[in-house]
This record gives sequence, C-alpha cells and structure tokens, in this order.
Amino acid sequence: MTHAESVAKPPKRLRAIVSGSMGNLVEWYDWYAYSAFSIYFAPAFFPKSSATAQLLNTAGIFAVGFLMRPIGGWLFGRLADKTGRKFAMTLSVLFMSFGSLLIAVTPAYQSIGVLAAVLLLTARLLQGLSVGGEYGTSATYLSEMATANRRGFYSSFQYVTLIGGQLIALGIQLILQRLFLTEAQLHEWGWRIPFFIGAVLSLTALYLRSHMPESVAFTQEQDSLLKKKSGTIKQLLQHPRAVAIVVGLTLGGTIAFYTYSTYMQKFLVNTVKLTKDQSTLITFISLLIYAALQPLFGLLSDYIGRKPLLIGFGVLGTLATVPLLTALSHTTSQWQAFALIMLALIIVSGYTSINAVVKAELFPTEIRALGVGFPYSLTVAIFGGTAEYVALSFKNAGNESYFYWYVTVCIFISLLVYISMRDTKHTSWIDRS
Repeated sequence: MTHAESVAKPPKRLRAIVSGSMGNLVEWYDWYAYSAFSIYFAPAFFPKSSATAQLLNTAGIFAVGFLMRPIGGWLFGRLADKTGRKFAMTLSVLFMSFGSLLIAVTPAYQSIGVLAAVLLLTARLLQGLSVGGEYGTSATYLSEMATANRRGFYSSFQYVTLIGGQLIALGIQLILQRLFLTEAQLHEWGWRIPFFIGAVLSLTALYLRSHMPESVAFTQEQDSLLKKKSGTIKQLLQHPRAVAIVVGLTLGGTIAFYTYSTYMQKFLVNTVKLTKDQSTLITFISLLIYAALQPLFGLLSDYIGRKPLLIGFGVLGTLATVPLLTALSHTTSQWQAFALIMLALIIVSGYTSINAVVKAELFPTEIRALGVGFPYSLTVAIFGGTAEYVALSFKNAGNESYFYWYVTVCIFISLLVYISMRDTKHTSWIDRS
C-alpha cells in the first residue's frame, strides 16, 4: 500500500495539519517576538551607546540563539525518528514557552547589571534549541500527513504559520504602538507584554499537539524503526548527497528570507530612516500578503514540480538582490519601500513555499526528521542567524552595500544546487513507504 493510499482520511488529515501548524505558529511567534521588540528592549539589557551598537548586541544574541538550532535539530530529530513526530513536537513547545517566560521576567541592566544579558542569552539558547527541533519535525509531519498529489500545498502551511508567528508579533506591536502605550512606555516595560503572551499561547499549542494523531508513515514502520535504531548521525551519513542538497538548498534561501523578513524592520528604521511605526506597518502588510502566497506556490509545485520554482528563485534572486536593496536604501516613500519589499518576497516564495517538502522527500522514514532538521539548522545557524549581524556590521563599518553582494553570492551558490539536483516531486522517498 502506498503512502497516498494509506494516509489518514481527509477530516483526520486536516485536523492533524491544523494542529501541527498551529503549534508551529505559536513557536515561531515566540521566536520572532524577540526580533520584533528588540528595537525597544535593547537599551534595557545593554549599557547606553549608539542605537546601532545596541542593535548589534541584541542581534548578536539573536545569532547565538541560532547556534543552538543544530543541537535542537539533532536532539528533536532523533526523538522524532525514534519515538514519534508527535512526542518531539510537543516537547519542543515546552522549551519555547519557558524561554519566553524567562525573557518576560528578567530585570533590566540597571537592576542586576550584566546578569540581565546572561539571562537573555540563556532564554535565547532555550528558544534556539526548541526552534531547531521544530523545523525538522513539523516539516516531516506535515509532509507525511499529506497526499502525494497535494504534498507541496499542505507542507507550504509550515511557512504560512512561520510567517504567521512573525505577523502576530508585529500585530501585537502595532496594537501596543498605536492604541495602548507611548513609545516611552514600550521602552520602559511594554516590551515584556508579548513574551508573557507567548508563554500563555504555548499552553494552547501544548494542548493541540497532545491530541493530534501520529503520522501514518511513522506508525506503519514503528516496529522496524526501533529495530533499526533510527535517527542516528551514523544513519544520516549514509545519505551524503541528500545532506549536501539540504545545505545547498538552504544557503541562499535562508539568507534571503531573514534579510527581507526579520532584518527588514530594522533596515527601514536604521537605513531608510522611516519611523518605527511606519516600519512595523510596512513589514506587517508585506508579510501578510507573503504568507497568503505560500499555498499558491506550493500548489503550483504540485503541478509543475519543485525544481522550476527553486530555479526561478535562484535566477531572480541572483539578478535582483543588489538592485532591490540599493533602490530600497535610497527610497523616501514608505509605499515605494513596501512595493520593493513585496517584489523581493514574491521572489523568495519560490524557495520558502516548498523547501520543507523538498527536504522531507530526500530521506527515508527512519532518518527523515533528523535529515531535514539537522543539516538545515546547521546551515541556518551559520548563515540565516548571522544575516542580521553581518548586515549591521557592514553598516557600522560604512560599507552597507557589501551585504547586498553577500546575499547575492549565497543565492547564486544555491542556484547551482537547484540546477544540478533531481526534482523530488518525482523521486520522493515518502512515496516509497
């Protein structure tokens, strides 16, 4: 019996995908709340200096959080391949909620000195561990729960909820900025509110994940997986080509994604010189549209294949990154800035909408979660997590345009991988279950 024939019935499948996606939404909200509100809490954790230097400090901790993601990818990927996708996904939510609560209650630098930064770092390390495990396990789960002819569509909801988490963080920021708090109040104590909200939302995610079914692909092979001692690095290294493809596939895509989503809010304030309110509004609207595009691109991949979309992103990203970022840095209109960011996000959708399913289709069941999560998290830790720090460092040194070329070169390297790889829609390991 094929995976397409044995997968859960439509109502059960839909509930499972919603549960998996909603848990993913909450996890990514917690992760992105840090980035969205760092423009307010940076002075609370570090001695007073220039705004760029303070942002560099918070961006540095943001990047260090990414260093835990490979460990999370290994730990939760191993658990998912050995004990089940459901268990690993539920456990990761607990790690994230504790990290958010720790940020919410940590006193400022003026009260406890350098210990404030230490506690912030500790919280971020816990969140990095959680998110590192979340990507591989949720990508695996959503891909396994979908039917073969709609796998691109269903798995694209991972990035819908990933982006949705950032949207909720930005939405809360907009509400606080425009309706309830002054800028002084946000700097003083208001930035703690989203982290308390994140800790509470994690309880909802915990409930959803504790009641969702295990994936059919894992359940069918559970006994044999225990005998095979699944989810080990030794097993992963038996698939060197697939691991290399995951790294190359991720390199350009993750840098482009973090440039136009996470870093862009600061870029609009620090380089374009828009207000924080304007920056938040533009980022929110562009990401809302971007999230809605993901299922459309995912569905398109179910018809024409994954490879054409990846190559489209690689070619357009290589040619357009420098002109787009240069034009954006010189614009004086917030709506022109919005149009340029939206164009960039449409290009990036060729990667983000299907990267999860492509990686899941590269590996057999016994090593799938680890195969998706570990090399991906390692690549994101090195390149995606440092994108913001690299950009701010170039700006601080007076050579901001160097960052545009850095992004371009990384996308071009990924393009070479897209051209050389086989289309996983036609060679999927999930269909061999």
